[in-house]
Amino acid sequence: MNNIVDDFENEVADIHALSCGDTLAFDRLYERYQHAVHANILKLVKTPQLSADILQDVFVSLWQNRFRIDKTKSIGGWLFVVSYNKSLNAIRNAVKESLEYVPEYPESHVAEEHNTEEEEMFEIRMQLLDEAVSKLPKRKREVFQMYRYEGRTKEDVAAILGLSPRSVSNYLKDANRFIKDHIVETYPKYARKISTVIFLSYFL
Repeated sequence: MNNIVDDFENEVADIHALSCGDTLAFDRLYERYQHAVHANILKLVKTPQLSADILQDVFVSLWQNRFRIDKTKSIGGWLFVVSYNKSLNAIRNAVKESLEYVPEYPESHVAEEHNTEEEEMFEIRMQLLDEAVSKLPKRKREVFQMYRYEGRTKEDVAAILGLSPRSVSNYLKDANRFIKDHIVETYPKYARKISTVIFLSYFL
Protein backbone atom coordinates (compact mmCIF):
# COMPACT_ATOMS: atom_id res chain seq x y z
CA MET A 1 0.00 0.00 0.00
CA ASN A 2 2.90 2.34 0.70
CA ASN A 3 4.00 1.93 -2.92
CA ILE A 4 0.62 3.21 -4.10
CA VAL A 5 0.85 6.25 -1.85
CA ASP A 6 4.41 6.96 -2.95
CA ASP A 7 3.46 6.59 -6.62
CA PHE A 8 0.58 9.02 -6.23
CA GLU A 9 2.70 11.55 -4.36
CA ASN A 10 5.42 11.32 -7.01
CA GLU A 11 2.85 11.81 -9.73
CA VAL A 12 1.34 14.85 -8.02
CA ALA A 13 4.83 16.32 -7.73
CA ASP A 14 5.36 15.74 -11.44
CA ILE A 15 2.02 17.37 -12.27
CA HIS A 16 3.01 20.45 -10.28
CA ALA A 17 6.37 20.52 -12.03
CA LEU A 18 4.70 20.04 -15.40
CA SER A 19 2.49 23.09 -14.79
CA CYS A 20 5.73 25.09 -14.41
CA GLY A 21 7.02 23.83 -17.76
CA ASP A 22 9.30 21.06 -16.49
CA THR A 23 9.98 18.84 -19.53
CA LEU A 24 11.54 16.07 -17.41
CA ALA A 25 8.31 15.79 -15.42
CA PHE A 26 6.44 15.58 -18.72
CA ASP A 27 8.75 12.77 -19.85
CA ARG A 28 8.11 10.84 -16.63
CA LEU A 29 4.35 11.16 -17.01
CA TYR A 30 4.62 10.09 -20.63
CA GLU A 31 6.60 6.98 -19.73
CA ARG A 32 4.15 6.15 -16.96
CA TYR A 33 0.99 6.36 -19.06
CA GLN A 34 1.87 5.92 -22.73
CA HIS A 35 1.23 2.16 -22.87
CA ALA A 36 -2.15 2.31 -21.13
CA VAL A 37 -3.31 5.29 -23.19
CA HIS A 38 -2.17 3.68 -26.44
CA ALA A 39 -3.98 0.45 -25.58
CA ASN A 40 -7.20 2.39 -24.93
CA ILE A 41 -6.91 4.26 -28.23
CA LEU A 42 -6.20 1.09 -30.18
CA LYS A 43 -9.34 -0.52 -28.79
CA LEU A 44 -11.37 2.18 -30.50
CA VAL A 45 -9.61 3.01 -33.76
CA LYS A 46 -8.24 -0.51 -34.42
CA THR A 47 -5.37 0.86 -36.54
CA PRO A 48 -1.82 0.81 -35.09
CA GLN A 49 -0.50 3.78 -37.08
CA LEU A 50 -3.55 5.94 -36.40
CA SER A 51 -3.51 5.01 -32.72
CA ALA A 52 0.17 6.01 -32.51
CA ASP A 53 -0.63 9.38 -34.10
CA ILE A 54 -3.50 9.96 -31.67
CA LEU A 55 -1.26 9.00 -28.75
CA GLN A 56 1.19 11.74 -29.69
CA ASP A 57 -1.67 14.20 -30.10
CA VAL A 58 -2.95 13.35 -26.62
CA PHE A 59 0.38 14.14 -25.01
CA VAL A 60 0.74 17.31 -27.07
CA SER A 61 -2.60 18.34 -25.56
CA LEU A 62 -1.27 17.47 -22.12
CA TRP A 63 1.63 19.86 -22.61
CA GLN A 64 -0.58 22.58 -24.07
CA ASN A 65 -3.06 22.30 -21.18
CA ARG A 66 -0.48 21.89 -18.40
CA PHE A 67 -1.66 25.11 -16.71
CA ARG A 68 -5.30 23.96 -16.51
CA ILE A 69 -4.94 20.44 -15.15
CA ASP A 70 -6.09 19.68 -11.60
CA LYS A 71 -2.89 19.28 -9.61
CA THR A 72 -4.53 17.28 -6.81
CA LYS A 73 -5.64 14.28 -8.88
CA SER A 74 -3.98 11.54 -10.87
CA ILE A 75 -3.59 12.60 -14.47
CA GLY A 76 -4.80 9.20 -15.66
CA GLY A 77 -8.45 10.26 -15.80
CA TRP A 78 -7.62 13.33 -17.88
CA LEU A 79 -5.59 11.28 -20.35
CA PHE A 80 -8.30 8.63 -20.47
CA VAL A 81 -11.03 11.06 -21.53
CA VAL A 82 -8.85 13.11 -23.89
CA SER A 83 -7.74 9.96 -25.71
CA TYR A 84 -11.37 8.86 -25.96
CA ASN A 85 -12.41 12.21 -27.44
CA LYS A 86 -9.58 12.27 -29.96
CA SER A 87 -10.23 8.66 -30.97
CA LEU A 88 -13.89 9.39 -31.65
CA ASN A 89 -12.96 12.49 -33.63
CA ALA A 90 -10.61 10.39 -35.76
CA ILE A 91 -13.38 7.86 -36.39
CA ARG A 92 -15.82 10.64 -37.34
CA ASN A 93 -13.28 12.19 -39.70
CA ALA A 94 -12.64 8.85 -41.37
CA VAL A 95 -16.37 8.37 -41.95
CA LYS A 96 -16.73 11.94 -43.21
CA GLU A 97 -13.89 11.49 -45.69
CA SER A 98 -15.59 8.42 -47.14
CA LEU A 99 -18.72 10.42 -47.95
CA GLU A 100 -19.38 13.35 -50.23
CA TYR A 101 -19.29 16.45 -48.03
CA VAL A 102 -21.46 19.45 -48.94
CA PRO A 103 -21.01 22.30 -46.41
CA GLU A 104 -24.18 23.99 -45.27
CA TYR A 105 -22.45 26.75 -43.30
CA PRO A 106 -19.28 28.78 -43.69
CA GLU A 107 -16.30 26.71 -42.55
CA SER A 108 -15.28 29.19 -39.86
CA HIS A 109 -18.74 29.03 -38.30
CA VAL A 110 -18.78 25.24 -38.33
CA ALA A 111 -15.30 25.03 -36.79
CA GLU A 112 -16.16 27.47 -34.01
CA GLU A 113 -19.40 25.66 -33.20
CA HIS A 114 -17.66 22.28 -33.27
CA ASN A 115 -14.84 23.37 -30.96
CA THR A 116 -17.26 24.85 -28.43
CA GLU A 117 -19.38 21.70 -28.39
CA GLU A 118 -16.34 19.44 -28.07
CA GLU A 119 -15.01 21.45 -25.15
CA GLU A 120 -18.36 21.30 -23.37
CA MET A 121 -18.65 17.56 -23.93
CA PHE A 122 -15.11 17.03 -22.67
CA GLU A 123 -15.88 18.84 -19.43
CA ILE A 124 -19.07 16.83 -19.01
CA ARG A 125 -17.26 13.54 -19.58
CA MET A 126 -14.57 14.44 -17.07
CA GLN A 127 -17.13 15.42 -14.44
CA LEU A 128 -19.25 12.30 -14.94
CA LEU A 129 -16.26 9.98 -14.87
CA ASP A 130 -14.69 11.62 -11.80
CA GLU A 131 -17.98 11.52 -9.93
CA ALA A 132 -18.73 7.90 -10.78
CA VAL A 133 -15.24 6.67 -9.91
CA SER A 134 -15.23 8.63 -6.63
CA LYS A 135 -18.40 6.79 -5.54
CA LEU A 136 -16.91 3.34 -5.97
CA PRO A 137 -16.06 1.44 -2.78
CA LYS A 138 -12.42 2.05 -1.85
CA ARG A 139 -10.99 -1.29 -2.99
CA LYS A 140 -12.88 -1.28 -6.29
CA ARG A 141 -11.80 2.31 -6.89
CA GLU A 142 -8.16 1.36 -6.29
CA VAL A 143 -8.40 -1.60 -8.66
CA PHE A 144 -10.10 0.47 -11.36
CA GLN A 145 -7.64 3.36 -11.15
CA MET A 146 -4.57 1.14 -11.08
CA TYR A 147 -5.74 -0.98 -14.01
CA ARG A 148 -7.34 1.68 -16.17
CA TYR A 149 -5.53 4.91 -15.35
CA GLU A 150 -2.10 3.56 -14.51
CA GLY A 151 -2.07 0.79 -17.11
CA ARG A 152 -1.05 -1.95 -14.67
CA THR A 153 -1.83 -5.56 -15.52
CA LYS A 154 -4.43 -7.46 -13.52
CA GLU A 155 -1.64 -9.61 -12.13
CA ASP A 156 0.27 -6.52 -10.95
CA VAL A 157 -2.84 -5.08 -9.33
CA ALA A 158 -3.52 -8.38 -7.60
CA ALA A 159 0.04 -8.59 -6.26
CA ILE A 160 0.12 -4.99 -5.01
CA LEU A 161 -3.27 -5.16 -3.29
CA GLY A 162 -2.96 -8.72 -2.02
CA LEU A 163 -5.83 -10.03 -4.14
CA SER A 164 -6.26 -12.94 -6.50
CA PRO A 165 -6.39 -12.18 -10.26
CA ARG A 166 -9.98 -13.49 -10.26
CA SER A 167 -10.92 -10.99 -7.55
CA VAL A 168 -9.35 -8.18 -9.59
CA SER A 169 -11.39 -9.22 -12.64
CA ASN A 170 -14.57 -9.31 -10.57
CA TYR A 171 -13.83 -5.89 -9.06
CA LEU A 172 -13.30 -4.45 -12.54
CA LYS A 173 -16.57 -5.92 -13.81
CA ASP A 174 -18.42 -4.51 -10.81
CA ALA A 175 -16.74 -1.10 -11.25
CA ASN A 176 -17.60 -0.99 -14.97
CA ARG A 177 -21.21 -1.87 -14.22
CA PHE A 178 -21.46 0.69 -11.43
CA ILE A 179 -20.00 3.49 -13.58
CA LYS A 180 -22.35 2.67 -16.44
CA ASP A 181 -25.42 2.50 -14.20
CA HIS A 182 -24.46 5.67 -12.33
CA ILE A 183 -24.10 7.73 -15.51
CA VAL A 184 -27.22 6.35 -17.19
CA GLU A 185 -29.44 6.59 -14.12
CA THR A 186 -28.16 9.85 -12.65
CA TYR A 187 -27.54 11.80 -15.86
CA PRO A 188 -29.71 10.28 -18.62
CA LYS A 189 -29.72 13.55 -20.58
CA TYR A 190 -25.93 13.79 -20.67
CA ALA A 191 -25.57 10.06 -21.15
CA ARG A 192 -27.39 10.36 -24.48
CA LYS A 193 -25.37 13.38 -25.55
CA ILE A 194 -22.01 11.72 -25.03
CA SER A 195 -22.83 8.47 -26.85
CA THR A 196 -23.07 6.43 -23.69
CA VAL A 197 -22.82 3.00 -25.30
CA ILE A 198 -19.55 3.83 -27.05
CA PHE A 199 -18.17 5.68 -24.05
CA LEU A 200 -18.90 2.91 -21.60
CA SER A 201 -17.66 0.15 -23.90
CA TYR A 202 -14.30 1.93 -23.61
CA PHE A 203 -14.02 0.73 -20.01
CA LEU A 204 -14.09 -2.93 -20.93
